[in-house]
Amino acid sequence: MLFDTATPLLTALDLFAAVAFAITGALVASRKELDILGFIWLAVITGVGGGTVRDLVLGVPVFWVTDPTPVVACMITAVVVHFSAHLMESRYRYILLFDAFGMALVAVAGTAKGLDAGAGVLVALMMGVMTAALGGIIRDTFGQEPSIILRREIYVAAAVIGALGYVAFVGLAGDRRWAMAFGFALAFGVRVAALRFNWSLPAYRARAGKDMSEKE
Repeated sequence: MLFDTATPLLTALDLFAAVAFAITGALVASRKELDILGFIWLAVITGVGGGTVRDLVLGVPVFWVTDPTPVVACMITAVVVHFSAHLMESRYRYILLFDAFGMALVAVAGTAKGLDAGAGVLVALMMGVMTAALGGIIRDTFGQEPSIILRREIYVAAAVIGALGYVAFVGLAGDRRWAMAFGFALAFGVRVAALRFNWSLPAYRARAGKDMSEKE
């Protein structure tokens, strides 16, 4: 069951997240020196791709189909970036910053929408994290860039922390707006700190396996 009081806020989060991800898609297009249609395509598919998959999995109306404002906003964003990308000192740094912003937004929005759709806490958390990761995956795949989630960086973990923060805040205080702000701040803060201080989770280290020819 959807909570009407939260619908406008979730709609706003979807819109802001779509624009943030669209900026990263358009900046990748600038790095690849694509034409204006390439900018628009990469911006739109990056901006709405993650939320589209989320809504399809949850079985709810796809957010940009019921209201095409996010698609229009992504297209406008692509045009603006097409004519202004050269003014940015380090486009890759801006990609990471806006990606962190969009990731934090959809981690919270996806989790909230999952709960509103009647999913359990675990499934709702998965919706938030999946939506957050898919934005970067789609951008990197279509832009032929190394996938951001395959690098030794704290990215998915930041989305998990933000989603958990939202669920915990709602459970303790019940105020969804403050919970969204809290979850966003956690996810965004952890991601930015990880970029600033080069944090990463412990990685698997290859080691010699057991010689199967040896007897037990």
